[in-house]
Amino acid sequence: MSFEALGLRTELLRAVSEKGYSTPTPIQSQAIPPILGGRDLMGGAQTGTGKTAGFTLPLLQRLIESKPEKGRRVIRALVLTPTRELAAQVTESVRDYGKHLPMRTTAVFGGVSINPQIKKLRDGVDVLVATPGRLLDHVSQNTVDLSKVEILVLDEADRMLDMGFIHDIRKVLALVPKQKQTLLFSATFSNDIKRLANDLLNNPELIEVAQGNASAERVTQVVHPVDAKRKRKLLSLLIGSGNWKQVLVFARTKRNCDRLALALVKDGLDAAAIHGGKSQGARTKALAHFKSGKVRILVATDIAARGLDISQLPHVVNYELPHVPEDYVHRIGRTGRAGHEGEAVSLVCIDEAKLLKDIERLINIQIPKVVIKNFEPDPTIKAQPITMGRQQQGQGTNRPSNRNQNSVRKHPRPPSSSPYKGRSNNQARSGNRARQPNTHA
Repeated sequence: MSFEALGLRTELLRAVSEKGYSTPTPIQSQAIPPILGGRDLMGGAQTGTGKTAGFTLPLLQRLIESKPEKGRRVIRALVLTPTRELAAQVTESVRDYGKHLPMRTTAVFGGVSINPQIKKLRDGVDVLVATPGRLLDHVSQNTVDLSKVEILVLDEADRMLDMGFIHDIRKVLALVPKQKQTLLFSATFSNDIKRLANDLLNNPELIEVAQGNASAERVTQVVHPVDAKRKRKLLSLLIGSGNWKQVLVFARTKRNCDRLALALVKDGLDAAAIHGGKSQGARTKALAHFKSGKVRILVATDIAARGLDISQLPHVVNYELPHVPEDYVHRIGRTGRAGHEGEAVSLVCIDEAKLLKDIERLINIQIPKVVIKNFEPDPTIKAQPITMGRQQQGQGTNRPSNRNQNSVRKHPRPPSSSPYKGRSNNQARSGNRARQPNTHA
């Protein structure tokens, strides 16, 4: 099937061709027709499947073919994303695909000054891409009007719930018209996602292009058992001996990201860290250097890396396994994108044995274990619990204490309904506030 066969306008086809695409991916071929027909949609797709274009192309076509009210531009489409990076990526895609249409698109997210965003909103916007926290900041300042929204998109809805955004999402829903088209995309379909979909969607078209929670098909996965204290030396060896030119490395906490990046630099490897404690400018600069090849290794937390779109990324390393098994799927989905092959390497110590079992249960495969010579685990070392509380010596966490939660918000939110209990609601703010406490991942 071609993009022409999907019924897209000439302007959109031209933009697609200019980006070098000729054949739609499965999610695009299945999602575009019902969206063009005005149906609500619930889409299940792993990262890297082309889902952004899958909703962006028909969204733009529906907006250009419907007649907006005369006068000042109003927000007619709203896309909610969990992180700054994903918001920036989606905004870039909307602009690229809509370059031949008279549309204005902008993004609002935390970590940067709100004033330039206010100016753009006042100038008029057709498509707004936003993280929930910063969007509600604009609502509180009366700088955004959502009463004319015709299409609402929740991108990576599972991650938004995981990060504690359910309450913010419901606040946003109260501000948009009841009569609208709603599109929900999620890599996993937890019970919370299904409940949210039941509340949001009206007789939706259900599309699932890959088995729920399946790991990326084009990604070769391997586990290297190794003692925790020797992980960094093994990582340097793998990168150096394999001559890896571009590697995305995941750690669990901000502190561990910074420490690992510094240690890799001392080993003679160009590395940078990206996490919620960095300013948006620093995060953007580090990502740009990584994409251009100026930085060889990018060390990131799950939150900071969510939505990173790095074409043909060959290697992902789990320096530390995630607490939440679904995060493993999202991590390795950074590689093996758009038809390219990729490799996901996990350095697993005895402390992480249960985390590994949970991951293998989720993806329904046993990941091959390969012990590297001279890095054999010491059989006398006993497993130590990986704390989910505050950071302890040598062991970071993702969850702030109650004291730090209250320092961020005078009246803390009620607990999230997300099934992932290891995350805090305040952690979600790392993608949406200019100032964050140091406990955020």
